[in-house]
Amino acid sequence: MRKLENSELDRLNVEEFKQVEKTPVCIILDNVRSLNNIGSVFRTADAFLIEKIYLCGITATPPHKDIHKTALGATESVTWEYRESALALVQELQQSGYATYSVEQAENAVMLNDFKVAKDQKYALVFGNEVKGVSQEVVSKSDGVLEIPQYGTKHSLNISVSVGIVVWDVWAKLKV
Repeated sequence: MRKLENSELDRLNVEEFKQVEKTPVCIILDNVRSLNNIGSVFRTADAFLIEKIYLCGITATPPHKDIHKTALGATESVTWEYRESALALVQELQQSGYATYSVEQAENAVMLNDFKVAKDQKYALVFGNEVKGVSQEVVSKSDGVLEIPQYGTKHSLNISVSVGIVVWDVWAKLKV
């Protein structure tokens, strides 16, 4: 086996990315502190053709060198918008037909491996602060809560890892 060169990967350019049909999923970052995590989320969103990222509360916005360092240009391809309130945004997206799911450990959470997606549904996935998680008011207003099953000793995953796992899972279920 030979590793492929980047030129052999047949990826979209930025203009092609902007024109291609997007996955009916948006990502909401609720008070995420780490600029590197934010950049990593942009790269994941680019990889799976996510329609939009919403940066809420204290979440930093591009352009910033630390976001750019991990985004590797994905801030140019992925559509994003800043919103002060994740709660107001969740309510707005629900009125626009999105099913909103907080990714959190909560009562009555659905384990990600048990989550069923509807191909005709648009989804908004909320990811929270590295320490406090998704705010309780957003969790309470969400249509549901998704939990990533974990079997070791730790109680959580890094937010950028969580975004990668959940986005991959939802994307794969939508594409089946």
